[in-house]
Amino acid sequence: MKKNKLLTTLAILSIALFAGCRNDDYVAIDGGPCPIVVSTTPVSGATLVGRSKVTSETASAQAIRTKLVTAKFNKKMDSKTITSSSFTVTGTTAIAGTVTYSDADSTATFTAADKLPDNTTFTARVTTSVKDPIGNALQQDYVWVFSTGTTILPVVIATSPINLATGVALNKVVTATFSVAMDQSTITGSTFTLTKAGVAVAGSVSTTGAVSSFTPTLALSPLTVYTAKMTMAAKNMDGSAIAKDTTWTFTTADVVPKVITTDPTKAATLVPLNKTVSAIFSVAMNASTITTSTFTLKNGAVSVVGVVAYAGTTATFNPNNDLLSNTVYTATVKAGVKNTNGTALAKDTVWTFTTATVLAPTILFTDPVDQDQSVTLSQNVSATFSEAMNNTTITTSTFTIMEGLNPVLGVISFSGNTASFNPNSDFVAGKTYTAKVTNAVKNAGGTNMLNDYVWSFTIPTTVVAPFVDLGFAARFGILAGVGVSNAAGASVINNLDVGIYPGARSSITGFPPATIVNGNSYAADDGGATNAMLNQAKLDLVAAYLFVEGATSPAPATVSGDQGGKTLAPGIYKSTSTLLIQNGDLTLDAQGNPNAVFVFQVASAFTTVGGAGGSIILSGGAQAKNIYWQTGSSATIGTYTNFYGNVLALQSITMGAYANAVGRMLAQNGSVVMTSTNTISKP
Repeated sequence: MKKNKLLTTLAILSIALFAGCRNDDYVAIDGGPCPIVVSTTPVSGATLVGRSKVTSETASAQAIRTKLVTAKFNKKMDSKTITSSSFTVTGTTAIAGTVTYSDADSTATFTAADKLPDNTTFTARVTTSVKDPIGNALQQDYVWVFSTGTTILPVVIATSPINLATGVALNKVVTATFSVAMDQSTITGSTFTLTKAGVAVAGSVSTTGAVSSFTPTLALSPLTVYTAKMTMAAKNMDGSAIAKDTTWTFTTADVVPKVITTDPTKAATLVPLNKTVSAIFSVAMNASTITTSTFTLKNGAVSVVGVVAYAGTTATFNPNNDLLSNTVYTATVKAGVKNTNGTALAKDTVWTFTTATVLAPTILFTDPVDQDQSVTLSQNVSATFSEAMNNTTITTSTFTIMEGLNPVLGVISFSGNTASFNPNSDFVAGKTYTAKVTNAVKNAGGTNMLNDYVWSFTIPTTVVAPFVDLGFAARFGILAGVGVSNAAGASVINNLDVGIYPGARSSITGFPPATIVNGNSYAADDGGATNAMLNQAKLDLVAAYLFVEGATSPAPATVSGDQGGKTLAPGIYKSTSTLLIQNGDLTLDAQGNPNAVFVFQVASAFTTVGGAGGSIILSGGAQAKNIYWQTGSSATIGTYTNFYGNVLALQSITMGAYANAVGRMLAQNGSVVMTSTNTISKP
């Protein structure tokens, strides 16, 4: 009994190893998994099939069990392809029976016309004519054996590569899958062999469960026929040998060389004038085929004179003289170059690039600008150049910040043509700093800046709230997760877009009568670049929401309840529950600083109530674009209220009838609802 359990366990393991579609890199034509058989009844290698282990089992129940053979697939299959021709059971002769298929559990069932004979070994087979609904077929016949007797001889039920396979990869590991788990000590380099033209191929042999593998020591030769053989010395765990030697052949692929990388890359710009042009191949090449005739560089129709060399897998063209400034060059590696087996490139490889200008680079603008007196403590300092720069020349030695004679320590980073200095610690309020980029910095062509560039900025004594970067979300007057609606009236969105992500266009309703002036509407199912843009906008909204929610400098002032009738200075205001503007208007006073930022952190709902108050009033130069209302649930902009600022809601936003907003309604997960005749204008 223990022996039978071991056979069953090893057989299940053999099926699990064989079922993987990855062994030969098969991929279904729909991009999904290939159809495979994932389990069978009886399992492969099963013995004593039909023998009752329960004394109370009736004869009729035993008869039913010994008439059914099943194969379960990993996906739904085309029932028309599962027939008595594609699913067979054979003993000493073919077994008569009917085949059915259940879509509910993706299982095919062979029902024998009569009870299977005792003491007989049976072979069940599902052929490659079995397909899924879109035509993906089994990659090879699935075969398993079972016995109504007590012993079963092992057989090789699958090989990889399959017999007569072509185009086999040169790094292929050859495998043989048996019907049952095998005794690995019987499968060695003499039992499992691989030969080429009768000569043994060196390699290592291993066996796990029912799968034996031959791993060649060296890569196989291209366009070569190999013969794999498993001899009768291979035995299962009971000591039973395979009935006969199993032999199969396959042919390896040729390796057509190709250029996989070039330097400069295709369409590169600002290439240095002293550039050595190179091409890297996919395989080792015949160096004698790579010459100034097969690797050329031209300026229009004029050939560049240079020296061609080859080493490893890289060919180089080194011009005798510097290239011309701001000029398009064409490099060509011709199909005449060949690999070491004599196989040529399939076609010419051609690419162009443009050399750099010799004009000195300049700094177009900085952030902060020169003499800026409203810089935040955590500001990064950046300089944007007129062209692409050699980033290795921009370091903390060539890009510096000083407070008097005291250097500021920091890290340099790059984005496009912009270099940024990120201080290790915040600036100090009330201090003036001087930034400098020296003329030691160079553009991508190696030309230095003509002069040092110096600018200064001051940190105000009164700490200001941080700048909030909305990213792509800034282009939207409305950005919602699941729905945008205009219930009634001619609502208007001015100079901003309307977007929904991941919601569909069908969830944008009420347009018209609502209109978008100098803007457009976008939905996730528009597809293509629109989908990518909306995804980035949503990511930027989430990042901005989290930034506002977690802002701690300057220290937040705690607020609660109704803010109507109050006047607030710039800063961060935090409510641990809900927040209201109801009995009177809320005035936001920038105190003469047009860059002043107001941040409201509301843990729960945020509501303005129309009527006697509930509106926002700006004074002292305050601007709606610098006001942020972060709410941990939903926001309601009350009827007839005038509202300023950017609402960043975790859930939904509702605008009451005739409410007007200069700002943005940005809802991460819920909807934005305009009740009636609302206006949203760009701040």
